[in-house]
Parts: sequence; C-alpha cells; structure tokens
Amino acid sequence: MVKRRVHVAAAAIIREDGHVLLARRPSIVDQGGLWEFPGGKLAPYETGFEALRRELREELGIEIQRAQPLIRVHHEYEDKRILLDVWQVHAFEGEPFGREGQAVRWVPQEELNNYPFPEANHAILRAVCLPHDYLISDEEDDDAVFLGKLERALRDDGVRLVQLRAKSLDEDAYLKRAEQALALCRRYQARLILNGDPALLEHVDADGVHLPSRTLMALEHRPIATDKWLAASTHNPEQLAQAATIGCDFVTFSPLRITPSHPDAAPVGWHDFQQLVETAAMPVFALGGVTRGDIDQARAVGAQGIASIRDLWK
Repeated sequence: MVKRRVHVAAAAIIREDGHVLLARRPSIVDQGGLWEFPGGKLAPYETGFEALRRELREELGIEIQRAQPLIRVHHEYEDKRILLDVWQVHAFEGEPFGREGQAVRWVPQEELNNYPFPEANHAILRAVCLPHDYLISDEEDDDAVFLGKLERALRDDGVRLVQLRAKSLDEDAYLKRAEQALALCRRYQARLILNGDPALLEHVDADGVHLPSRTLMALEHRPIATDKWLAASTHNPEQLAQAATIGCDFVTFSPLRITPSHPDAAPVGWHDFQQLVETAAMPVFALGGVTRGDIDQARAVGAQGIASIRDLWK
C-alpha cells in the first residue's frame, strides 16, 4: 500500500509565563479526543508559515505577529506519512478561542505530560520544554572556581540547561561536584544533565544523562526511565539513527565548524547540518564553534539551538 503524504503546519504558542496553548481534536476525526498543537494541512500553493497564519486565523481567531521555526517532525502511521512543520509563535494579536467549537486550553509546561497526544507530537513536546542554548561545562580543577563560573552562567546569562562534563575527575570527585552543581541549578530552576554512564543517576538525582557517542552505539534500549532526560553526542547519520532507536530526548551534533579542541575533525557546515536535522526524530543542538549569536541561524535550519563550552562557559 502506498501511504499518502500529509504536510501539516503546527504552532507552539508559548506565553511569557511558560503556559502552552493546546487544542483538543474533535471526537469524530482521526485520533479524536487527543490534544495537539494548533494548526492544519497545507494547501498546495502554501508554505508552512502561510498555512500556519491561515489556520490560526480560522481555528483560533488570532493573527501571528512574530514566529520562528521550532522543529520538523517526520512520522509514519499505518496509513500515512506525516510531516509536522512546527513554529514557535512569540507574538500574536487577539485572544485565542475555539472558533470551530474545539476545546482550547493554556497548560503549564510541567503538566504537558498529563495530556494524551498523537504519537507524532512527542518530539514537539520535548522541543517545547527545552531552551535554545545548552551549556557544556569546561574542565576545572577547583570546585570553587567551577561553581563560581556555573552560577555566573545561570544568574547573568540565564542558562537553564547544563551538562556537567568533567573527564579529568575521578568518580568520587565527579559525584561530589554533581551534587554541588545540582543544588545550584535547582536554585535557578535549571536542569542538570550528567555526562557519562547512566548509572550516575543512581547516585545523584539529576535531571538526566548525556551519553558519549561510544556509549550510545553500544546500547540496545533506553537505559533510564522516561521521567529523566536522555541526551547523546552524535557525529554522523548512524549515531543519529541509534539515538532515535533507543529513545533519546535530544542530541548534540558536531562539529558544525572547525574548533581549537578538534582541529582535524571535518566540519559539517550549515547546509549538511540542515539535511541531517531534517530526518532526526528529536531536537538537535548544533555544537562546535557556535555561539549564542548563531541561535537564530541554527533554528532557521531546524535545530533546537546551540550547545557550547567556550561561549557559555566564560
């Protein structure tokens, strides 16, 4: 059977207080009763953004003022292949309501998992809940220096997603630093992701774990519970596919550019990076020679944002 292709534009409308607008599918349609991000199918002559503006006007009675790409999700159902072209709406005119009789609701991000969604929406949920920059800590021998730099990033730069990378520390020293970093991240409502063996979460109740690519490729299934974030380092299409197979929530992909730490690694560049991100089944952070100044470019080609050591760990 040849599956029909369906191209859908959808909106992640997020208020300043972090609440996300959801709409409930009518009971008489496919997957009726489930909640979703508002939007609809593209007409043959429309771009994704044009379709989104029309659909939000027709469904919710609002006019988009400013929006950015968030994520593109390819998903296969038994009878169709769907492409969700998802945009984050930053500003709009009007007060949204269900113009077609559908229920709409503002939901706090931390409660999104309490709502049933179509399967294709799961990657969108992860993208909505993630920031657009991902701090990777640098090697620091002194705990006080480390904590000072981490607090500056959290307090002054507004970093809310941190990977604790400290290859030079032994396990005991790493766990001690992880506990200190976790307390600091909690103070600023930031998430802490540990780098290394998933078993680290048995000792420190951090928000998740980031797998090195070698560890990623050795796994056959997801190694941690779904209430924790699972991330991984990827450098090629095979590793991206493996991350999807074991259920990673997000990944970094590197190197985008040549970096001093890996001068011999061939950079992928924005064009090839866009092709790789297009087929990824999860949010992807660009890593390698990127800065916060590259966030808009990264998002324009489909990434969640950027990950960085040098630019964020000053």
